[in-house]
Amino acid sequence: MVKEIIIRNIEKPHIKSLEEDLLWFCDSFGFSSGRDTKNTATRIIFSLLEKLSNDEVTSSEALAEDLNIKISRVNHHLRNLNDSGLLYRKKRLIYLRGGSLKAAVKEMRKDSERIFDELENIAEEIDSTIGIKNR
Repeated sequence: MVKEIIIRNIEKPHIKSLEEDLLWFCDSFGFSSGRDTKNTATRIIFSLLEKLSNDEVTSSEALAEDLNIKISRVNHHLRNLNDSGLLYRKKRLIYLRGGSLKAAVKEMRKDSERIFDELENIAEEIDSTIGIKNR
């Protein structure tokens, strides 16, 4: 279950490059913001995408080894990426939701629409209970 979806409206990169596009993608979803000054989440996603492009599956241990990062740090970022709906775990392996970045974004969009539908329904009930009329 998705716990948090962050969407930031950030200007797209002026230079067309895989690295810039991926950084923009991660920044737009808030994956590499805040205390992630080394863009660890972006590096994890890039490593995961590289493995998927070679039809490989991976684990947090393998990502930690590939990126030369402590396993605890990798697991922290993987939990956040899982909570956002971008990826999921099955046993010890990590998978990109829907099998591709585009499919994952589509699924995250559906998640956000469900959340907004619930918010709208409750907001309507609150308005009705308080006596506020919809325009």
